[in-house]
Amino acid sequence: MDYYSKKDLSKYRLARAKESIEEAKLLAEKGHWNTTANRLYYACFYSASAYLVTMGIEASTHAGIKTAFNKALISTSLLPPSLGVLYNKLFNLRQDADYRDYKDLEEEDIAPMMQEAENLVIQVEALIGL
Repeated sequence: MDYYSKKDLSKYRLARAKESIEEAKLLAEKGHWNTTANRLYYACFYSASAYLVTMGIEASTHAGIKTAFNKALISTSLLPPSLGVLYNKLFNLRQDADYRDYKDLEEEDIAPMMQEAENLVIQVEALIGL
């Protein structure tokens, strides 16, 4: 099994978060709002997991990462509550868009969250100090 330092793993996950933001922008240009929500969610997920790994906090599920994110970053005021609301909302939208039949998200549902998700990635990266 390969071993990666916490710093290397955190950098990798942040790179994935940034890539997910770029993918979301491309998908939004084409009007693929369900998949845009998916990529914005994953940008938050990868950012959260990047921070958590640096703190030695382990979670093995998406819900566990979300809970740990809220506890480690929102409850402690390291990030504003609005970013916790964003992550939670994207978590639910992604679930609906990916798994519910006839759930079609619209531009007005997702587009306003694009900049907020990008801001979350930037703020987490600043907290990590990479």
